[in-house]
Amino acid sequence: MATSRRVERVAELIKREVSAMIMRDIKDDRVGAGMVSVTAVEVSGDLQHARIFVSIYGTEEARQETMAGLTAATGFIRRELGQRLSLRRVPEVLIKEDRSLEQGTRVLSLLNRLSAERAAKQSLPELE
Repeated sequence: MATSRRVERVAELIKREVSAMIMRDIKDDRVGAGMVSVTAVEVSGDLQHARIFVSIYGTEEARQETMAGLTAATGFIRRELGQRLSLRRVPEVLIKEDRSLEQGTRVLSLLNRLSAERAAKQSLPELE
C-alpha cells in the first residue's frame, strides 16, 4: 500500500516538474510549435521508468515538431528531474503523445451530429 502511494506521489511530482520545464526551461523552438500540456505520468513500481503523456494542440506538423523537440529533450528532462526531486534513482523518461482528448472531442462531435440528424428526421412530417 505504501509503495503505490509513493509511486503516485513521484508521478505527481514528475508531472508538475515536467509541466514547469515545458513552459519555462526547454529552449528548443520545436517544443513551442504546438500548445503542450502534460496529461498523465505513469511510473513503474520500482521507479525505474516514467512514461510522460502529453497532449499537443495544433496542426499535425506542429504535433510532429513538438514531439521531436520533446524527444530530443528527454536527457535534459531526466537530468533536471534528478536535480529537482530527491530520488535515489531518477527514472528513465519516455514521452508519449496522448490523443485521448482529440478522440473524445471527435466522438462527442459525431454524437452531436447524430442527435441533430435524429431530431431533424423526427420534426419532418410523414409523407403518405
